[in-house]
Amino acid sequence: MSRYRTIALFGKQDSELVAEALGELHDYLIQRGITVLVDDAFCSVAGLARDCAEIATIRQRAEVAIVVGGDGTLLAAARKLDAAEVPLVGINLGRLGFMTDIARADMLGAIDRLLAGEFTADRRMRLEVRVLRDGTEVFRTLALNEVVVNKGDLGRMIELEVRVDEEFLYVLRADGMIVATPSGSTAYALSANGPILQPAVPGIALVPLCAHGLTYRPITIADSCAVELRLVHSYDGRVHCDGQNFFDAKAGDCVQLTRSQHPLTLLHPPSYSYFAMLREKLHWSATPHR
Repeated sequence: MSRYRTIALFGKQDSELVAEALGELHDYLIQRGITVLVDDAFCSVAGLARDCAEIATIRQRAEVAIVVGGDGTLLAAARKLDAAEVPLVGINLGRLGFMTDIARADMLGAIDRLLAGEFTADRRMRLEVRVLRDGTEVFRTLALNEVVVNKGDLGRMIELEVRVDEEFLYVLRADGMIVATPSGSTAYALSANGPILQPAVPGIALVPLCAHGLTYRPITIADSCAVELRLVHSYDGRVHCDGQNFFDAKAGDCVQLTRSQHPLTLLHPPSYSYFAMLREKLHWSATPHR
């Protein structure tokens, strides 16, 4: 008997490989007696259209969501689900696949183990993002990986006044600042020489981008801290969330970042190992010396 009765399917759009995998997965779940809700982005795909559902229905009814694509597709699905407590399973058809950890060739076997209840839950913190302008909230969203405040399209630096729990840290003159969760520590923050945080670490990484100074270093703070980034002087900027959602900020705007009360749950197969994943994706030496 399956542990789940209703499963949602998400995938990368405009990809024949993803549509093919979704169709195979859809038919397999139907044969197992599962009610399938397909992201309505695939309402024009033959074989999937009849089970397409609006996101409000998926948020309310789905017990688990399976995402076919890469990490960006999983981030997009998480954004659509918003604060709904729907766990995600990732089938990797992307490049790196830090969070989509099931290979396409193993898809159906892994789904059998998912339905048997053999997967383990991995709760990932998210950031709640608010932008205040003259004390009024003008933007709010959630971010799973990171929030980047940068110079936008203009080829110059910006200045950010950085505060942690209302205590002044410094004024940063740089291309911008990355505020990363442990999940996002292996994404954009990694390319900016930020620290890798094991997902269970209750921390937030502040990683300056091309700082105009030799001593601005990444710093990890407790995930209970509230971070404020204020654009100072006449510098406008842009707030990017998970590389998929952005807001054009004005000089004087304050970007407030706190740990969300709505973490995201990833479900991993029994063989999953975070350190093995790092070795594979980052091409670290895989053979220990004896």
